[in-house]
Amino acid sequence: MRSPFKIVAKDAGAFLDSIPEGPVFDLTITSPPYNIGKSYERRMSLAEYLSWQGEIITRVARRTKPWGSICWQVGNHISGGGLEPLDAHLHPLFRRMGLVLRNRIIWTFGHGLHCKNRFSGRYEVILWYTKGAGYFFDLNAVRVPQKYPSKKYFKGPRAGELSCNPLGKNPGDYWDDVWDNIPNVKSNHVEKTIHPCQFPVGLAERLVLALCPPRGKVLDPFCGSGSTAVAALFHGREFVGCDTSEEYVRLARERAGRAARGEERFRPHDLAIVQPQAMRGMAR
Repeated sequence: MRSPFKIVAKDAGAFLDSIPEGPVFDLTITSPPYNIGKSYERRMSLAEYLSWQGEIITRVARRTKPWGSICWQVGNHISGGGLEPLDAHLHPLFRRMGLVLRNRIIWTFGHGLHCKNRFSGRYEVILWYTKGAGYFFDLNAVRVPQKYPSKKYFKGPRAGELSCNPLGKNPGDYWDDVWDNIPNVKSNHVEKTIHPCQFPVGLAERLVLALCPPRGKVLDPFCGSGSTAVAALFHGREFVGCDTSEEYVRLARERAGRAARGEERFRPHDLAIVQPQAMRGMAR
């Protein structure tokens, strides 16, 4: 039986070059190194970093299906004590490939490094691009509970009827760690591994469910600890990914194997920390 995932220890550029150009992937979700000097990256000048990212984005775009999406999760590059917002620098690279920005999603979290000379950073950005106008998007798969589920129209022809969608509301483009249940992964998080900058499965899970058709194929060219793999495989999608660290690849393969069997533990995107009335008593 063919494995539903492939994760290799290889440079992202070289790995993508090993895949023939053409429509292969329904969705890419990735969080590349931010060029801030972490142990798993080589520090570059900002210009060099952007050139490298442009090469990777070009390779990914050429292997994305016509209805496919690309989600690039980034933070800030820090140089000389000042911030460079990577999403602002990367956007022209995506536009150059003819990709269309559908959302600039803000993911906020309450915990992280404490700064002394500026306000502490408590958000990152997910840039969601599509290959074309006929892109796949399943909003119903990721609706969240209404804050006031019993609210009704008080006048007009629909007076007395529920004024909200009974399936839930659109989660919007601002995902916080309270109402949207996507806290960052710290020491007491159920998903915590040895990776120092692990992003939560719930972040990728919402994107997988909304942007990748059932049994579709998901790519992460900077897969790290395998959070994207867990989200994809747990929900019946195939996964392909790579990372330069053999240690992280081993970890990602272990997590992917458990996710494919439905055994990997993670905090789902739809289990709110602060629960609206509609969710009380429903915690899993």
